[in-house]
Order: sequence, then C-alpha cells, then structure tokens
Amino acid sequence: MKHLLSSTAFIILNKELAKQVGLKEAILLADLISKEEYFISNGMNDGWFFNTENNIEEDTTLNSYQQRKCIKKLKEVGLIETRRKGIPAKQYFKINEEQVLQILNNLSIKKPTTINKNKEIKIINKYFKKPTISEIDNYCSERQNKIDAVAFFNFYESKGWMVGKNKMKDWKAAIVTWEKRQYKKPTMSKLDAQISQYEQAKKLL
Repeated sequence: MKHLLSSTAFIILNKELAKQVGLKEAILLADLISKEEYFISNGMNDGWFFNTENNIEEDTTLNSYQQRKCIKKLKEVGLIETRRKGIPAKQYFKINEEQVLQILNNLSIKKPTTINKNKEIKIINKYFKKPTISEIDNYCSERQNKIDAVAFFNFYESKGWMVGKNKMKDWKAAIVTWEKRQYKKPTMSKLDAQISQYEQAKKLL
C-alpha cells in the first residue's frame, strides 16, 4: 500500500481514490500511511500511531478545520479509526487496510488498464510481534529441534529483531533456518582434507 499512497518528500495520490473520497481526504490518508510506515519501522506492532495537527499541517498544508473534516469523512467511509490517549492526550490513528484495499480493488476493476487489468491488490501482514521465550520453547518442543529458546530470544533481542537490514517478519521461519544450520554437516577445509589424507597414508605404510 505504501508505494500506492504514501508520501515522503512528495505527496503521492491515487487519483481514482481521490475522486472517491475527496482530494483533501486522499492527501491526509496518504500522509497518515506515510506516518504509519515510519512507526512500523520503529517497532509499532498494533497498528496504532499518533500524529499531531501541527505535523499534519506542515506535511500537507491542511489546517485544523480541514483536518477535522477530512478525518470525519475518512472515518465515515471506514478507512481510518481514531482515539485519544495518554497524558497529555494525543490523537492516535489506525489505517483500516482491508477497507482501503477493497476500495482500491473495486476501482481497479472499474478502471482496468492494459498493463494491470483487474489485478487484485494484496498486502501481507506487516506488524511483527516478537515472541516470548515460552512461545519459542513451545514451538521448538513441537518441532523437536533442541534449539535453546533463551539463546534464540537473546540473539534476536540484541539485534532488535532484525534479519540483516530488514525487520523480522516471521520468527517461526527463523526457527526453521536455525534448524537447518544446526543439522548442516560441517565442511572439511582443504588443509584438513590434506592432513586426513596424510594420516590415512601413514596407516597404510
């Protein structure tokens, strides 16, 4: 969804969506999705993130009154949810991805192109929730792989649950990778092979 709607230095809009919900509403939604991506990259895993009127106005030029109208419309069509929490209270947002994708898919079917005719837009679950040691231990017990749950947890905890440069998406898949490494037969170096051959030759003399 990010590549379709979000913004960084530019505001990128889906024109058909703007016709459906309104130009200002589409601009605000694009900005919120961009903020959501930022919070996801920094560990947000429940879909809720905060943003302020000042930040939104700086990024979109929408004033407070325009923002309130846009938020009301986006909530009415089910594209976002809002809540206030914390001390002092902050405005939190949640993007209803299923509803966004449903609208985009409907528009895609109504306005097919020669390149991407009737292609359904899909999105994978991007919220990663780190497992507990107990969850890891139970999963390893099910697989009977003898992996140390504490060692696995501490290893990825120290790395911020990153796999290389990317945020981990599936810790169970990482367990399977550890299994493969655990049972992989060690390869003999060229020097070790030569020594082994020499020792075998000595036994034959």
